[in-house]
Amino acid sequence: MPHLSDPDIVHAPHRLKALALLAVADTVEFGVLRDHLGVTDSVASKQLKVLTEAGYVVLDKPAGQSGRARTWVRITPAGRRALDGHLEALRELVAAAQGASR
Repeated sequence: MPHLSDPDIVHAPHRLKALALLAVADTVEFGVLRDHLGVTDSVASKQLKVLTEAGYVVLDKPAGQSGRARTWVRITPAGRRALDGHLEALRELVAAAQGASR
């Protein structure tokens, strides 16, 4: 996988949407996140792999579950900072665009 810079990691639509959901829900079950993104398991897994490798989310599969094990996804402090920074950059772009149109 090519090296991604921080903005490239967060900016991708599925990853941005996942971080935004996790920022308000803190911990979300994989299936709920997948459905929120409107993607397949494999697409959700691929996006979460990038976020995990960046240290922005943590995956947890609790031991001792009977039946099918569920995976839980949690945003990390680094993920929250990356999301906040990205949202601030987007706000600045919007403000600049609105100022330019006046």
